[in-house]
Amino acid sequence: MSSEELPEPFVPASQSLPEITIKALLTGIVLSAVLAGANAYLGLKVGLTVSASIPAAVLSMGILRLFRKHNILENNIVQTAASAGESLAAGVIFTLPALIMLGYWEKFEYLPTVAIAFFGGTLGVMFTIPLRRALIIEAKLKFPEGVATGEVLKAGQSGGGGAKLIAIAGIAGAFVKLLQTGFQVASGALHTAIPIGGRSVVGIASEMSGALLAVGYIVGLNIGILVFAGSVLSWFFAVPIYMAVVDDATLQGVIGNAEGFAAAQAVAGQKIRFLGVGAMATGGLWAIVSLYGPIRDGIKSSFAAMKSAKGEGFSEIPRTERDTPIQFVLIGTLALAVPIFIVFFYIIDRGALGIDSTRYITTIVVGVLFSLIAGFLFSSVAGYMAGLVGSSNNPISGVTIASILCISLILLAILGAAVDFADADKAAAAAATALLVGSIVCCASAIAGDNMQDLKAGQIVGATPYKQQIMQIVGVAAAALVLAPVLQLLLDAYGLGGVGGHEGSEPLAAPQAELMATVAFGVFNMNLPWNLIGIGAGIAVCVIILDQYLKAKESSFRTPVLAVAVGIYLPIASTAPIFIGGVLAFVAAKAMKQKKLSEEDTIKANRRGLLFASGIITGEAL
Repeated sequence: MSSEELPEPFVPASQSLPEITIKALLTGIVLSAVLAGANAYLGLKVGLTVSASIPAAVLSMGILRLFRKHNILENNIVQTAASAGESLAAGVIFTLPALIMLGYWEKFEYLPTVAIAFFGGTLGVMFTIPLRRALIIEAKLKFPEGVATGEVLKAGQSGGGGAKLIAIAGIAGAFVKLLQTGFQVASGALHTAIPIGGRSVVGIASEMSGALLAVGYIVGLNIGILVFAGSVLSWFFAVPIYMAVVDDATLQGVIGNAEGFAAAQAVAGQKIRFLGVGAMATGGLWAIVSLYGPIRDGIKSSFAAMKSAKGEGFSEIPRTERDTPIQFVLIGTLALAVPIFIVFFYIIDRGALGIDSTRYITTIVVGVLFSLIAGFLFSSVAGYMAGLVGSSNNPISGVTIASILCISLILLAILGAAVDFADADKAAAAAATALLVGSIVCCASAIAGDNMQDLKAGQIVGATPYKQQIMQIVGVAAAALVLAPVLQLLLDAYGLGGVGGHEGSEPLAAPQAELMATVAFGVFNMNLPWNLIGIGAGIAVCVIILDQYLKAKESSFRTPVLAVAVGIYLPIASTAPIFIGGVLAFVAAKAMKQKKLSEEDTIKANRRGLLFASGIITGEAL
């Protein structure tokens, strides 16, 4: 899809408006730091984070209206920086608290934490530059939250009916969420369990989430069906089968005293999610293969733009297509290898591993190379998944698990002959080394997925891409500086996963970090459920074969494997409303078709539906 075929942006390429202004820069820095801290707490408490693009856009519009002069591109710059801070928080909290749980760190060291967050996040920004062309222009992905953010910004600038529709939907979404989580007078989720046989149950659940319904409406029925199908496979089949075939002692060790839906939830969370890990790892590799063409074309386009800039001047490139020059991306990415090497050299404890200096340097060099190569590959996957289901539903933890599995196996091969992993302390040190490398990849992937949404929103409103990319790094830097003290404060006050905290305080579960620690330690301790991971990989292969068959038949319905893998990994309570939203979008489209509306009226009706969905996401997120 060429740039000429793309819809005309709100601010045309021929028009230039101020973007990175002092007020936008300062507002973006403050919001990035605040939203990073808030999302760190949320993620450590419940294991989920929310995309900040839409609430940041709304907050930005409110703040910048205090100034006499402001414009839509300034608002977009602010939300770009703010959402970078939020997504970096996810990358940090899913990995670094695992070092505390393993006993490798006693506290969050300030400089190492800042360095890991900043360098990993900056890598993610670098990787999104060629990915913008590959995924937004070439791959024709939906990017639901990017589209919603763009429409929110446009409606806020234009006012009138669009802004009113968003406001009504936003108030409704916020009111329902307030009743659920604030006053707790309405249920946030419905769930039940159906007993099967002697001890198996089928868990059925759905979050009462307007935002997830709206995401389903935006992504459409095809993706909604696939995501929900993955959860059905997990919850309706895999969970009861697992409960039926394992022995009583094993089952008791998983579910404890839980019964009914809680028992199904425990099995899905502790065991069956490894099906999703296998499916996601396989689907990620296939996505990389599938994206080879678009990524290659995107990089070629970047080099072509560089040559054009040399021959005709940077100003000859349309303003809305001016990325950061690709030579800066390549030089910057390679240059980051040096500080990442220093960070690993400073943090990885040779004495704890008990290895010689040659093997130690080899371990660090391999870690740096893996950070750069896997960082780009998994950032591509994260960006692709964000294009499918949005960044709020983008299972970055699944991508991180896949990267930690890969680096753990590589380190096992390097260290295996020299380290006695029967020694729990040495196994923990090796697991911590894998987690440190994985944290760089996780931060890069988290930033890439969310930033692709921002760049999609920028495309819609007519932003200048390289200015957004600058502000993404600014947002990363602002968040990196505050995350270490926030994490230490939470560790001291509440404790993480049973470690630290005041006496009598309720510890933050940090479920994702605990899972990362379990996976990394499990590789070196030889107790991972490889059979479940292998079955998940086999399921992914079947889905890929089906998708290729549908492609050959030129079917309008396709089965992208990562959509199914996401569904296998996510709880059914999250995927059910996405499916229902997709059904609503299908019903609405069918109704419009039956009314035989004109093309213009159909476009207007579709835009009203999109604005209303965007408003609901906005209200609930705020």
